[in-house]
Amino acid sequence: MWARLLVGLLRLAHLGISFVVSAVMAFRMLPDSLYSLDKFSPAVLSAASVSSSRSERNAVPTVFSASESTLAQKFKLGTSPFGMPLIPAASEKKIQLYSMDYYLTCALGGVLSCGLTHTAVTPLDVVKCNMQIDPTKYKSIGSGFSITMKEGGMGGLVRGWLPTLFGYSVQGAGKFGLYEYFKKTYADAVGPENAKKYQTLVFLAGSASAEFFADIGLCPFEAVKVKVQTVPGWANGLTDGLPKFIQQEGVAGLWKGITPLWGRQIPYTMMKFACFENTVVALYKYVVPKPKAECSKTEQLGVSFAAGYIAGVFCAVVSHPADNLVSKLNSTKGASIGSIVNEMGWVALFTRGLPLRIVMVGTLTGLQWGIYDAFKVYAGLPTTGSAPPPETK
Repeated sequence: MWARLLVGLLRLAHLGISFVVSAVMAFRMLPDSLYSLDKFSPAVLSAASVSSSRSERNAVPTVFSASESTLAQKFKLGTSPFGMPLIPAASEKKIQLYSMDYYLTCALGGVLSCGLTHTAVTPLDVVKCNMQIDPTKYKSIGSGFSITMKEGGMGGLVRGWLPTLFGYSVQGAGKFGLYEYFKKTYADAVGPENAKKYQTLVFLAGSASAEFFADIGLCPFEAVKVKVQTVPGWANGLTDGLPKFIQQEGVAGLWKGITPLWGRQIPYTMMKFACFENTVVALYKYVVPKPKAECSKTEQLGVSFAAGYIAGVFCAVVSHPADNLVSKLNSTKGASIGSIVNEMGWVALFTRGLPLRIVMVGTLTGLQWGIYDAFKVYAGLPTTGSAPPPETK
């Protein structure tokens, strides 16, 4: 059963990635006449010429070799005289490390990695949440799937997919984009020598700071998602669930679970990033028979996935008690952290639904790092971890 489940999850993720890549490739195949500058008047073309010459004078030196592709080259993005994107660009610019373009690219990679993967494992999430809320009815993983399908059909397994997609896309942008920003900021603050000596602390501080802000964006969607998944007939999804939730709980109610969400997600993300970065170092040092610089991009992405899965197992264990609290708080009106702990007991708080969450989070985290680093490579950036990127000058 577990093998079939994992194969199904991988196929769903593969379909999502294939869809994104196919859309990009199809967009690139559109004829130039649809988006060329030929349609603009001579005055506009003159303005474009002036703008182009100015941008060339102000261009920032790049840090990548000519052989490395860039986001602008992949998507052929340029800028029109009105600040709108045009394809192809008159002059292509490489992405400089630690620039605003770099952080925005990392944020977009986070959107794809978190939004796609969390949506792909919605069936696991539905069963997990119901096992946490009503263990007497959903006694095991197998019975959880069976009861869910019996009561709601196949559609019951994907309840809450839209708030999942929106919520974790927002969270992914903040998680990955801000992590790169805070990691660099804290490393600069302590200096190169201390940043190298205490790099794990830099990873932990950067990821905790990033997740703090990312969860503020995630929390409203998470509240609606859990309610949709655990209260039969309450709402069909985000479009009717969000206004109904506000009507019943008020706008402030959308963030009533922010404290346990921080309690779940911040330790999870600290483990996710620090464990991943150190596991990548260990894999290249003890497992991969050659340095990262000599590995192909495919080999590097394989390391990213393996390190991500290993990190995900630890993430699941560390964050599981808070995950139980979040599920109960959002599904039970008037519940508090103290009442939930008294009801469940400490053993159940740490163990209820844990095996399924290990499978789900391990798969999620491995796929997330694989997708994120694949997008960075596609954009002309180095993969995360191990070999330090070239310093900016």
